Parts: sequence; C-alpha cells; structure tokens
Amino acid sequence: MKIAVVGAGWAGMAAAIAHAQAGHAVTVLEAARTVGGRARAVQATLPDGTPATLDNGQHILIGAYTESLRLMRLVGVDAGAALLRLPLTLQFPDGTGLALPDLAPPLDALLGIARARGWRWRDRLALLRAASGWQLGGFRCAPHTSVAQLCAGLPQRLIAEFIEPLCVSALNTPAHEASGQVFLRVLQDSLFSGRGGSNLLLPRVNLGALFPEAAAHWLAAQHGGAVHAGQRVQGIAQQADGRWEVHGTDFAGPYDHITLACPPWEASRLIAGATGLPAARDAARQQWCAAADALRFEAITTVYAHGAGARLAQPMLALRNTAEHPAQFVFDRGQLDGLHGVLAFVVSASTGERAVVTEQVLRQAAEQLGLPSLQPLQTVVEKRATFACTPGLARPGLQVAPGLVACGDYVGGPYPATLEGAVLCGTAAGALASAH
Repeated sequence: MKIAVVGAGWAGMAAAIAHAQAGHAVTVLEAARTVGGRARAVQATLPDGTPATLDNGQHILIGAYTESLRLMRLVGVDAGAALLRLPLTLQFPDGTGLALPDLAPPLDALLGIARARGWRWRDRLALLRAASGWQLGGFRCAPHTSVAQLCAGLPQRLIAEFIEPLCVSALNTPAHEASGQVFLRVLQDSLFSGRGGSNLLLPRVNLGALFPEAAAHWLAAQHGGAVHAGQRVQGIAQQADGRWEVHGTDFAGPYDHITLACPPWEASRLIAGATGLPAARDAARQQWCAAADALRFEAITTVYAHGAGARLAQPMLALRNTAEHPAQFVFDRGQLDGLHGVLAFVVSASTGERAVVTEQVLRQAAEQLGLPSLQPLQTVVEKRATFACTPGLARPGLQVAPGLVACGDYVGGPYPATLEGAVLCGTAAGALASAH
C-alpha cells in the first residue's frame, strides 16, 4: 500500500516504521521544519557565544519503556550510550527522599523505602502497606478515583515528597486532578515490572537524535520512504475508489491509507473537514472529534539557566514545589550531554507567564540549590504539552474510518501522555493498517 503519515513526532515515526516493515511505501508529511513533535531539539547560544543544542522540554524515560528502546535499537541508536541509566531516585538537594538500590523487585522498593532519608518509620510502613494493597487489588481502582483520593490515608510527607513528584512527572497532572487508575498502571509497569523497569533513563543526546532523526534516516535508507518537512496538510479527501488525497502539500497522493499522527486538535480539524466519507461514517466521525475536542491540556515549562561552575550532586534532583517555587525537578546537563554549567528546571502542569516563571525558578535555585548567580539561558513553554490525565477520561480511539487511523499519546490506552504511550500507539496504528 501507499501510506501517508501526517506528523513526524515520536508516534508518527513509530507508525512509519511499522508501515515500512509491513512492506508498504511510506510518505511522512510534517508541518514543522524539524522532526520530533513535542520531543525535539532546539537551538540555543551559551553566554560565551557557543552554540548549543537543547530540547523543547527535558524528558525522562524509564526502563519499562520497552517499545521506545526497541525502536531506538532498530533505527541504529545505541541506547546504552544515548541514555544514562540510574536506579529510581526522588531525592532533594538536602539528601532526603527515596533512592532505590539496583536490585530486583520487590527488594529494590523494600530496601529503598527502608533507607529513605528524612522519612519516619510510620511513613515507610504506611507506604509499604499502601503498595501491598494496590498490588493485591491488581493495581485497579474505581474509574473516577483521583490520585489524591487513592492516597488519602498516606502521611502528608509521603504525599509531598513521593506521590506528588511521581504523579506530576508521570501524568503531568496534579494529584488532586489526576487519574488514580492510570497512576496505578504506571506504578505496576515500572516498580513491579521486573528488574530495571523503574530505572530512570536520562537522555545524553538531544531528543531529536534520540529517536526521530535516526528513524527518518532509517526509513529512507532501509525502506525507500521519505520524511518531508514544512508540509502542513490542509485537508484530506476520500475518493470514490476508497483511496485518499491530502490537500495543501506537494505530495497529494493518492494513498491507500492515512495515519494521522498529528496533535489531537489538528487530527480533529482534518477529520471533521474530510470530504468523500460515506454518510454512514458521520456519527463515528462526530463521536471521534467530540472526544478529541473535549481533551484538556497541561503546559510544561523548561527553564534553562547557566552558571559558571554550576553542578548538582546528582544528574537529576527533585525540588520542593510551591506556588512561588514552581519547578519540581532540575537536571544537570553537564553530567548528561557535556553542557557544563547548564541546568534545566522543569515545571510540569505549568500555569504562569514565561517571564514570571523564569524569575521564580531563579529564586528557587538560589534558595534550594544555593546558586544565586544563575543567568537565564532560554525558557521553553509547551502550552499544550500533554492532555490532562483526569479520572474516567474518555479518549478518542485508534480507528476513525476504513483506511484512516489516528495515533498519538492521547489516543485511548492505559498510559498517560508519555513517549512510550506515543510509540506504542504508533506501532499499533501500523498493525491496524496492515490488518485491513
């Protein structure tokens, strides 16, 4: 088949790979000038004038991201060199918090909780009891339970130093609004999935080089496919013979199949305006668009700052998050990709204005890290970085119409808006196209 993939983010490149491996001719159309979508490289300049490659947001992967790791290896990325693997740690600058040892589960969690600095024994026992209860319950809860409700019996210190940071990093949604069921699935597939599943995988290369750029090269070199940047699809149409055309680009088709791997608001625009679809598909089309349009989004702000000699005790630290101190984590890029003196502060579920958040983060760095002389380097705000992963959320499905599927981290599935969720959905879209 001739297949058009609209969008060259992580989901789109995963779908393109699956289509190509099934023997199809793949054309990827990307509106932006670079690949990667919401996980891509951006260019910056250090204070001394040296050019530097940063990211549009600092991402964390975990050891349980088996599909992401498989695809990286497939397209020639040395995951062992490109990712720094560390046991799960949620430690603060003063050394308090949780750090798991490199052991098989559940020994890693048991020993890590027992050794957690700054926690009372009643805190440790409360967390162990809660984790045992979640495991005995099959990591399931009532669909409309929030993370805050799920963890209501835990001591406040555990909520502040373990549950909240873990929830906002995984779901990008505050605990009082986040889905308890999705949170439990994340815990199940990380802490209880086997040795190394909970490990942190911190990128040592920019996010473009980590997967999408290598995937584009693999697609062209190995399967004759092509990624065309700067091609924004204005509309799609189904012909009388069932094939498809795309409008507004230099590559109109026809195509036997279209995979929409663009953001949900773009996919909804294209699906709602699609011409030539049988009237019998109108109800399904409207239902899909209604689900996509109902999604609410959360922003992520990444504040890059520079200080001569600035270095953290670890490559990543948790920060004490308040309304005045909005960052939840800080990363030392010098220990990751060699950009010494560059720190990346991550503000998940961000609500403030760019300039205000930047100033707040610099004050937070002075107070919590003892770094009063950091200078702002670049602040990146992804206003619609992820969907709000709320309880009982009805997400749009993979299949839209025969020959038309949508994929992305927002499509119905067990995971929140993560890189792993995106590539899993992309791979599933490829399998669905071949099945039809």
